[in-house]
Formats: sequence, C-alpha cells, structure tokens
Amino acid sequence: MKLRPLVIALALLAPAGAAVPAAEAAGGSYTATIRRTEYGIPHITAGDYGGLGFGYGYAFAQDNLCTLASWVVTLRGERSRYFGPKAESDDPVKPVVNLASDVYYKSVADSGVVRRLLARPAPVGPSDELRRLVDGYVAGYNRYLADTGVANLPDPTCRGKAWVGPITATDMWHNLLDFTRMVSSTALKEAITGIAGPEDEGPPGDRPPQPKPAAGSNAWALGRQATRGGGGMVLADPHFPWQGIRRFYQVQLTIPGVLDVSGGSLYGTPVVQIGHNARVAWTHTVSHAQRFTVYRLALADGHSYMVDGRAEPMGEQEVEVTLPDGAVSAHTLLTSRYGPVLAVGRTDEAAYALADANAANLRAADEWLAMARAGSVDELRAAQRTHQGMPFVHTLATDVSGTAYFADASVVPHVSDASAKRCAKPSPVPGLDAYVLDGSTSACLWGRDGDAVVPGIFGPGNQPKLIRADYVANSNNTYWMTNPAKPLTGYPKAYGETGTDLEPRPRVGLDMIARRLSGTDGLGAPGFTLETLQATVHGKRNLTFELMRDDLLKMCRTDSRADVREACRTLGKWDGRATLDGEGAILWREIFTRLGHAAWRVPFDPARPLTTPRGLKNDPAVRQALADAVLFFRTNGIPLTLTPGQAQSYSSIPIPGCTEGEGCFDRVRMRGPLSADGRYPEVDTGSSFMMAVELTPGGPRTRTVLTYSLSANPASPHHTDQTALFSRGGWVTERFTAEEIAADPRLTTVTVRGGVDAGK
Repeated sequence: MKLRPLVIALALLAPAGAAVPAAEAAGGSYTATIRRTEYGIPHITAGDYGGLGFGYGYAFAQDNLCTLASWVVTLRGERSRYFGPKAESDDPVKPVVNLASDVYYKSVADSGVVRRLLARPAPVGPSDELRRLVDGYVAGYNRYLADTGVANLPDPTCRGKAWVGPITATDMWHNLLDFTRMVSSTALKEAITGIAGPEDEGPPGDRPPQPKPAAGSNAWALGRQATRGGGGMVLADPHFPWQGIRRFYQVQLTIPGVLDVSGGSLYGTPVVQIGHNARVAWTHTVSHAQRFTVYRLALADGHSYMVDGRAEPMGEQEVEVTLPDGAVSAHTLLTSRYGPVLAVGRTDEAAYALADANAANLRAADEWLAMARAGSVDELRAAQRTHQGMPFVHTLATDVSGTAYFADASVVPHVSDASAKRCAKPSPVPGLDAYVLDGSTSACLWGRDGDAVVPGIFGPGNQPKLIRADYVANSNNTYWMTNPAKPLTGYPKAYGETGTDLEPRPRVGLDMIARRLSGTDGLGAPGFTLETLQATVHGKRNLTFELMRDDLLKMCRTDSRADVREACRTLGKWDGRATLDGEGAILWREIFTRLGHAAWRVPFDPARPLTTPRGLKNDPAVRQALADAVLFFRTNGIPLTLTPGQAQSYSSIPIPGCTEGEGCFDRVRMRGPLSADGRYPEVDTGSSFMMAVELTPGGPRTRTVLTYSLSANPASPHHTDQTALFSRGGWVTERFTAEEIAADPRLTTVTVRGGVDAGK
C-alpha cells in the first residue's frame, strides 16, 4: 500500500539505534519494598536507584500495565498494525488517526535522537542516577508481566492481547522525550505528516493545524507572610487529562539518606513531577511561552531552499508502517536545517519548517530528580539552572522557611523581540501558534545565551522569576500577574504578553487569595492554614456569574416572557457555586456559552486587571442568548434547576465544578455540548492530582486527592475510590514518615526482587 508521500521529516535524522537494555545492577539483581496505604497508594523504598526504579515499575504495572502497554505500541509506531490505520490513537491530549501517529513516531525512533542523547554526558544526556532508575523501572514492569502472564492480567482491557509484551529502556526514553514535546512537535502530528482523519477532506496543505486544547492548572506557593504558621505552603492543582498516558500516579519514592519524595508522577516516568520532600514543595502550570518557531523556506526547487544566497538540499527519510494485513505503507519525509518541513502552507515558492526547542530534551527528568533532593528553594533553583529542562511549564515552589518562588524556567527558543520583528513572516495557515521567521537568512537563526545549557534557548538570566515572602500564583495566565503587588514586565515576548486580559479563572484565583489574606472570605482570621487552604480551593465559585449577576437580574425584571422570568428566579436563588447540588449552575453555563466574552458591559482595562472586564450588557443579543438557552431547556424537558451532579460525571460518579470560560477555579471539561437528556459527555479533563502541603519544622502536613483514582483497571478496587472522595469534597491525609505509614491499619507490605534480565 502506497499512501501520499509526506513532505516533512523530523530533525536529527540518523540511522536507528538498537533497543537500550537495562544496565547491570549491583550484584546483578534489584530489590525494593512496596508498602501500600489507604486507596492503594504505594510507598517504594530501596537501597539504590536501580532498586527504586524496579519497585516503582512493578507497583505501577500492578495498577496500570494496560495503559503503558498501549502507549508503547504508540511510541513504536505500531498502532496501525494492531488497531488499523484509520482508528483513533490513544494520545489523550490530541488524538489523531493511527497512521499519522505511526508515521510520526516511526520517524522519531528512526532519527536516532534518543541514541545520540544517551551518548552525551549530563546535563545534556541523562545522569547515571536517572539511567539506573529507568533501567530498574523497565525491569520491574517486565518482572510483574512475567510473573502474571499476559493471559492472566487482572485488567480486561489488555488481558491476552497480542500487543502486550515486555518493554525496553528505549521505550521509556522515548516516552520521556515525547512528554517534553507534548505542546510542540507531538501536538502537530497532522501538520507534520499531512495525514488527517477521515472527516478532513482536501489536500493536506489546505488543512490548518487544529488548535491545542486550552491548558488548565492552578498553582499557589504561599510564603511566611501569607501563612498562619510562618512556613511555606503549596497548592498543586494540575488540570491534566483523566484518561491515558498523561494521567498522574501517586507515589512516594525513598532511598534512605538520599531521596524521599512524595507526589504525582506521570504514567511511564520514574520521577515525581509535582510533589514535596521534608523541606521543599513545588508544582507547575502550563506557560504561554513559545516552544517552537516556524521558518519560511524560499524554495529553489522542489527539494532545495535558499539560505544566504545558496541552495541547500532537503534531507530525506523513508518511513514504513506495517498494516494489519502485513502490507507496508511507505512515506518519504523531508527535512531542513531547521527541522521537519511541514505538510501545510506549501506553495511553489515557499515551504515551512518546524524548529522545536524541545526536539532533543531529555533533561526534564533529571531536573525533577534534582528538585526532589533539594533542601531549600535556593537548591531547587540551582537544580533548574543546572538542567534547564522544564519543557513547557512554570514552576512555583516554597520551603520550610516560607520563601515563595515563581519562574518560567521552561525551554524557550531564543528569539529576541528585535529578531522577531526583523525576521517576521506571515503565518502559512490560520491557527499555527508560533513565531514565523525568515528561513532564507542565517541572521534569523535562534540566538545564544552564555548561561544556556544548550544553544538556541534563553538562559536563566532571561527567564521571568519572582521571589516573595507573601505568595506567587498562576492559573495559566502569563507571568505578568504572578503577584499583583509586583507585576513582572520587561522580559522577551517569547515568554508571553503583559498587560493583557487575565481571563476569569486566574482572576478568581487571585481574588480567593486576597480574600483569605484579608479574612473576608468567611473562613475566619486572615492567613492560610492547611485547613483554610483546603476550604478555599474547594469553594467552587463561578466568577462570570458573580460579575454579571446584578445586571442579569436587573434585565430579567423587565422581560415579559414567562419562561425567562422563571429562569431568572432560578438564577436569583443560586449562590453562584458549582457544587453538586447547585441549582442554576448548568443554566448559567448554557446562557454564558451563548453570550461569549463580547457581553461584558465594562471592557478590559490593563490599568485595572483585577476588576475588569465586568458587568453584563443589556442589549438584544444578550436577551436573545438568554431566551435561546431557556428554549433549549424547555424544548427538551430539562429542568431549569439542573445541577452539576445531575449533568456531569466520570465513571457514573457525579463531578462538581464548571468550565474554563465561566471563570471556575474548579475547572472541568467535557468534549461535547449538553445533550437533550440533560447530560454532558463524560468529564475528561479537570483537577487531576490535587495537593495541599504545609511545610513545618516538624515535617510536612499534606492532603491530596487523585481525582480519577490510582488505577485505570476497571476491575481494581482503586479504580474510582478517590473519585468518589473527590466528588464529595474529601481529601486523603498523606502518610509521609515511616511512623505514619506503619500506623495505617490497611497497610500491606511486599518485597520484590528481580534480575537485570527482566529489563532487556
């Protein structure tokens, strides 16, 4: 089978490297102890990094082997073989048809980028500690699979399936690389490959890239001036997918005297991304910074382009994907000095190449490992300066001294404001969110900072950062309003704009902090305690309703339509909170969805970012939106008092919260509108691993909840147990010390051992 050739190639092309086997462990074997406390939460202890990885891989496989096994098929470019080329891939962020997925991942694997990075010393290549962790993790996963057998796996999702088998260290390195590319190359598979779904018609160059889903996370780092106890506190509330490989797994990883970290670890990674140790806590939110640029290539002919007046040939890579019947789908890929040539926007005169700052970034995992060993904010900052691998996130952290820290220490292509202006070219297609630069001159190459660990990215000296004694906060707004008392400005625009609308969710988060610090939120004396932090973040406020309520009800009083007046009475009784029993919450959502942001009475004013926009226009379009929403309810027999608990769920468990656009700190997303039966599609994104931690001289006090629970296995007792807890607003009291763990009446303990052969 011969399909349309691609006109792209990934950068760093080279002959494919062989699978990387597990390295020799001390004594030729691994040993780890797995203790599980309530909700099945594993606490892994070992004497070295290899053993720690082994215990972690074994425990993770017990809970989630099928999810990782499916993802390994994806990373190897074999989904078409097992599931068909037209079926949708298992990418939880931006699924594509399997053929597009396979072509992309085959080209990454064949490029040799991982092999070359593994040949580099740290910090560009992985540290010895991380290599041992990965090797051990692979060996632990494979040991569990060998002990259990594919035919006897407890999860029916993959029990007995031909696509389940041992994994390799190479698979895990590719997973780590793919995560760093999540909002750059990996999010642009269709634009790179030119292969779109069956619903998309026309040549690939006519199809614009699909916009990435709105990112959503909340993060606070509270300093000594904001807390009642004088130490630091962190709220972690990442809003990652509720399905697939980008879920968090809750774990504690301990090597006595070396490492002791607890928190959320993304599936298939051997490190904690969001968490704490005894003295430091940290979290992340997705930042607005650029991750890639697009270069316009002035074509000399079909396979070469001009740079500095000379023609350069495009490189070629042949990619073959195996189909279910054994036939091969062959694709020719082209690349430039900048990176892969995109399949969109090409004309007879020009083509466009993708330059991804995370194309060869394995540094993130080592950075998280070093952060986990930090004893203070200063040491955490040193870890970030050393590795410079944060792929696309802000970092917010604090320590036991109550120092609050924010930085966009992420990987950003070095494009100065002057260079962006001087080199700017029009975007090839609508929706391609990146700088487009002139590729015909080397003067438009990315710049270099002397303190950058690799060329072409901004170094730490150029990164937005803020250290405070009160707080830093972010809800996916730019760095500008990290703390309104000290607005951040003057950084390269590649990190995001300043003076722009905060959007309702970041505004409500900053307002929640301000009310707690002034004691005007009804939760008692000013300042945060662990208990008031928990209560604050579960407030479920809907900011757009708060800001539009008075104008809406005033407009309602002059409306003569009976159905509209009844809807207004429902909204007048609602307290504006998206609780499970919030009568009016769904009605408001449907009204606001039809209104959009153009309905603000007072527009945004950059001089008043915390109080504008506000109010609701009283005009025909607003009245029509209200009438249309009410008509939808009446036509379908849906009660106007429909609640979140009735309309939205996950695995049949009601889920509170409201949507991004409404200005809800407790953000949920469903991929589809309200149906005629008064139900939304299942919640697929929202609060995922929530952590509220207070750092004290006596040790951390922590509350957590893993919203979708620990196991993706529907037969597991830990498939929805924490989901039910989250539904009713509960938290898990974390057990961090050995004494706390031993005191759990539900404690189970097992020691696992295995040889290095399990990891090959």
